[in-house]
Formats: sequence, C-alpha cells, structure tokens
Amino acid sequence: MNSRALLRSAALVTTALLLGGTLAACSSNGDGDDTASGSVVDASTATSAADLGGFDALVEAAQAEGELNVIALPEDWANYGAIIAGFEEEYGITVNSASPDASSAEEIQAAENLKGQDTAPDVFDLGAAVALENTDKFAPYKVETWDDIPDENKHPEGLWVNNYSGVMSIGYDSDKLPEPTSLDDLLSDDYRGAVALNGDPTQAGAAFAAVGWIAALNGGGVDDFGPGIDFVGQLRGAGNFLTLDPTPATIASGETPAVFDWSFNNVAAAADKPSWKTTVIPGAAYVSFYNEAINADAPHPAAARLWQEWIFSDEAQALFLEGNAVPVRVDALKASGAADEGLIEAATFGTEGDDWISPDQAQTEAANAVLAERWAATIK
Repeated sequence: MNSRALLRSAALVTTALLLGGTLAACSSNGDGDDTASGSVVDASTATSAADLGGFDALVEAAQAEGELNVIALPEDWANYGAIIAGFEEEYGITVNSASPDASSAEEIQAAENLKGQDTAPDVFDLGAAVALENTDKFAPYKVETWDDIPDENKHPEGLWVNNYSGVMSIGYDSDKLPEPTSLDDLLSDDYRGAVALNGDPTQAGAAFAAVGWIAALNGGGVDDFGPGIDFVGQLRGAGNFLTLDPTPATIASGETPAVFDWSFNNVAAAADKPSWKTTVIPGAAYVSFYNEAINADAPHPAAARLWQEWIFSDEAQALFLEGNAVPVRVDALKASGAADEGLIEAATFGTEGDDWISPDQAQTEAANAVLAERWAATIK
C-alpha cells in the first residue's frame, strides 16, 4: 500500500502545545552550564534539544520540572493511554491529564483561561480548523527525528508538526442497525434517532472531517462543505440526526448507535461494545492529521519539548499504529522495521491511496468559513 499518499496532503493542519514559564537547563557536560562560557539557556526559548546542550540536557531539565500538563487526550484515543504511560515510565515525569473529552476549541480556551498558572496545558493535540486560528500561540521546535518527517507534514520552522492520522468512518451497533453501504442508507427508518457526529464541526476536528467526508461522498470537494451540511440537514429532517456528543460510554450504553468518527476511535469502541462494527463507505476516503506544537506560555517548557521528542520517537509512533492510527513517520518506521505491515493495513481500513482526500490550509479555511455561516442553522 502507498503510505506516502496518506501523508502527502497533511500540511493543512496546525496543533498547539502551550508553553510558558522558564527553566534554566544544564548541558550534558556536567558543569551546570550549556556552553563553555557558562551561559544558561531558557528552555522556553529552545528551538531544539541542541539549544539546551543536547538531548540528555533536555531530559535533565524536564525531570527537574517533574510534571507535564496535557489536555483532551482520552486514553482510548489513538492509544494515548499507552503513550502517556510510556512517557512517564521512560522519563519519570508525572503527566497530569485534564478534560480528556474536551474539543480542540476547548483546549485553546483552557489555555487562555489558565495562562500564567501551573495548571495550564503544556501540550495540545488539535484538529485542523481550530489549529489554523491559533498559530500565533505556537513556539518553534524541531525534534531529533525532524528529517524523517515529510516536508509537507511540518512547518519549516517547527511551529507545528503532524503527528498521526485516521480514516473517517462510521461505527454502528450491529445488533440494532444494518451495515450502512451508502449515505442514503442513513436516511432510512432503520436509523431513526441514531446518527451522531463526534462533536461540533466548528470546534472539533473529528466532526469537521466527518462533514468533509460526507460532502465528498455527496459530490462536494474538500473546500466545498455545502453538500455535507445539506446532508446533515436531511438527516435532521428525517429525524435520524442525534445532537448528543458521543463518547465510549454513550456507545456502550446504546445512546449513540451510529457515529461518524475516525476509524481508530470506532475500532477502539468495540472493546466495550462487542457488537460495535466499523465501516468505510466506498468512494472518497477522508484522512487528516492531528498535530503537535509548543506554546510560549507552558508552565513546564522543558517537559513540553521532551514530550514533543517522545511523540515523534520510534516508540511512540509505533504505539499510535497499535491504536489503529497512522503515524506521520510511518515510512521511516517501515524502513527501520519498527512498523508492522499488518497494522498499517488495518489502520488504513482497507482504503486505497488513490481515494484519499484531505484539504490543504486554504481549503480548510474555506470549509470552516462555510461551517461558521451555516452549521448552527442546519442543526436547529
């Protein structure tokens, strides 16, 4: 399969890690200074581990901080539970995880509300629409695996870097619903009060992608979300659209019997709901990367940069793959033998590269403008 095709179009999105505070980092030469002249580097200004005297010095500075604040990282989302646990075990740094079910927009709001406080987020994981509106909050940083990340998947200065992707899919309770093979199936009486998006598309990356996928399947384009919004309006009119925000709990309880979401989320839901199946409707397949970045206002700036290094390491990238997400460094993992080809095939959910679509930055902005104008009226 052509994994490069999945990666090629991901330059659309930006993600923010929020950094603030300062920390004097020591070099690995053991004399407490990062250079022979004895100057001290502020971790919040470091654009690479080299700025702090090397990777070991970055680890030392992060361990001196002792903590990392993350937000909106559910443990069952793209295997983040294992990724967080791996970071804690590897570096002995406590990860404080807040509001795991928050949307991308709520992540940014939390950072603004908590700015200057020890509890402010250090790192974010954002979808396209929200990230594009907040690039002024990002700080540049290049991880040690920088050269393995395709140019189209990163900002040239490291303001943002794509981290993992999924394929938009439909999860459904096979005990209650037939497998949908087309969008029109979802308009039938079989799906009365059953169909939900994972969030509000003006705020949540998964819901934004769902409307984009629906639009593409309905004849629209990656910058033309009109057909997607129109179809949701049809679902609403048929009494089939649920405004309830789905979670693993609502899926397990049966409150949200059919959900548009990333394939890695829908596949994971089957752990608590054995009758939960995942399908990708034939035709255009929507893929879109989430992102990592660093913000100049994090309370733990060294730990935030070490987290960035961890996310793009072989170990964490392979953990994304184990969670049915496609890591941005998948080609490098394949070349080194760190990636299982069977896991790659499962993560793409049988879709072909020729059918993969994803908007670039300008197209995302155009789509977001249409959503801002029309979405609220559609779901009333």
